[in-house]
Amino acid sequence: MNLKLRTLNIQDIVKKVKQIEIRTRKKTEASLMGQYHSAFKGQGMTFSEVRQYQTGDDTRRIDWNKTARFREPFVKVMEEERELTMMLLVDISASMDYGTKTQLKREYVAEICASLGFSAAGNNDKVGLILYADKVLKVVPPQKGRKHILSIISQILTVDYVPAKSNVDAAFNYMMSVFKRKSLVFVFSDFEDEPDQKILNVTARKHQLLGLRVYDDKDVEIPDIGYALFRDAETGQQVWANTSSQRWRYEFAEQQKQKMRRIKEEFETSSAHLLDIKTSDDYSKLLYQYFRK
Repeated sequence: MNLKLRTLNIQDIVKKVKQIEIRTRKKTEASLMGQYHSAFKGQGMTFSEVRQYQTGDDTRRIDWNKTARFREPFVKVMEEERELTMMLLVDISASMDYGTKTQLKREYVAEICASLGFSAAGNNDKVGLILYADKVLKVVPPQKGRKHILSIISQILTVDYVPAKSNVDAAFNYMMSVFKRKSLVFVFSDFEDEPDQKILNVTARKHQLLGLRVYDDKDVEIPDIGYALFRDAETGQQVWANTSSQRWRYEFAEQQKQKMRRIKEEFETSSAHLLDIKTSDDYSKLLYQYFRK
């Protein structure tokens, strides 16, 4: 059974957003917020002042311009950044508007974004949103506060999902061109298309990057339903397949596994991380384990 997100009126949207807030509040307060704070707070450093060199100072902090001007060593004093920026990059290609069990992938992503967003809001950090498919389609600039997070959830739930091939490279390039300051970047997709290794490398060097591959059971394994017509939600391409063939089902599953192995290796090579999250998984446990690392 394929789920469909029916057309929602304002009351429906408010109700669904509220339900997500209630469901995520306990998980956020109980586990994620504390781990988020300890994992990321204080990682960034920002310039504070210049003062004369003192014994024991890190020589890498020497301000060579001022040192040359005054003919004695000066060092730059850095302080921990107390405010972080979290960016949520969400794939809104048509394959994300899909589900065969309790909820669509887009609804599941909205709930994870709510948990991350409320964790950030609880630590007085800013949260921004980039919605992309074959290109960047909408940007919500980073802001603070609970109302802003509720607005982000609503955007993810109600935006029109696009019948186009997903292009995460376009989202990465936009991030790097617009957001100069190092951010925590969470990118949500089913990764039907693989990222470019070079772009991934540059993004992971500039920002702290975590990919979350959100998938449905039927994305990786096809049941025996006889001859069936399959349609690619992103390209519209159609193909008939004999799902009664055990060999066909095995080869399909193997292709999916190999593709995800490649993408995981690409993220790891870039010093980034990729989590596989099925829509029936408890995402809070997986995020908690990631934050602890």
